[in-house]
Amino acid sequence: MRIWAKEFKDNRMLRDMVVEDVSDETRTHKIFHALDEICYEFDLSKPIWLDHTVREFQKHAKARFYQDNFVDSIDFDYLEIHVIEED
Repeated sequence: MRIWAKEFKDNRMLRDMVVEDVSDETRTHKIFHALDEICYEFDLSKPIWLDHTVREFQKHAKARFYQDNFVDSIDFDYLEIHVIEED
C-alpha cells in the first residue's frame, strides 16, 4: 500500500511525502501506521478522525484533516492523505 500525504495552504502544496507499507497488517493498521509516520516527518500532532473524515476516506480513499481535526494549532489549511496504490 502506498499513501500520499500533502500539506496545503492557500491552495498551494507546501510539502508532500509518500509512505509505503508492504507488511501483512490490515488495511486500517497500515493507514494508521502511515499517518503516524507522516505526522512524525511533518512534526505534527496526530489528527483526530472525525465522523465526516472517516466517511470521506471510506468513500474516496482520501481524507482531509483541517484545524478541527488537530488539538494543536496548525500553520497550514489542511493535511490530505490519499491511498494511491493498494496491495
